[in-house]
Amino acid sequence: MTALEFNTLVQNVAHTLRPAAMNLTRDQDDAKDLVQETMLKALTNRDKFKAGTNLKAWLYTIMRNTFINNYNKVTRRSSNIDSSEYLQYLNTDENFVTQNKGTATFVMNDINKAIANLNEEHRTPFMMYYVGYKYLEIAEKLQIPIGTVKNRIHIARKELKNVLKVYRQDA
Repeated sequence: MTALEFNTLVQNVAHTLRPAAMNLTRDQDDAKDLVQETMLKALTNRDKFKAGTNLKAWLYTIMRNTFINNYNKVTRRSSNIDSSEYLQYLNTDENFVTQNKGTATFVMNDINKAIANLNEEHRTPFMMYYVGYKYLEIAEKLQIPIGTVKNRIHIARKELKNVLKVYRQDA
């Protein structure tokens, strides 16, 4: 696919990105900026697009990832932690607490047991995803549809969350 053909295809799909960008940003100007940044990234990374795949989905993925990255940057900049109120505890013996690795060992043992108790059809895709495989790679290796992979990983997470609920911070 030539650069001109790619640019034409991208321009034809660009208008469909605006509602999704508006949904993400909740602001007209930010949505326009997000679409523009998405288009720029798509055009500069045209070599990464595989002809014959879904261009619209590829652009939505770029847009979503751009939004998430921008959101994380803003969040990191705006979250200043004021630790000065905790400095008084620094040199006081009465509030001195040490942690050993025993607690972490118990937690990891419980997590490993919970994973081992998962049904094999849920454990395998979950562990593959955990070690870094993408959904598509898992689907290809296990020779199952990608929707099934996502569903099994979701079920595994749900079961683990239920079994390990004693470790929830808000409980």
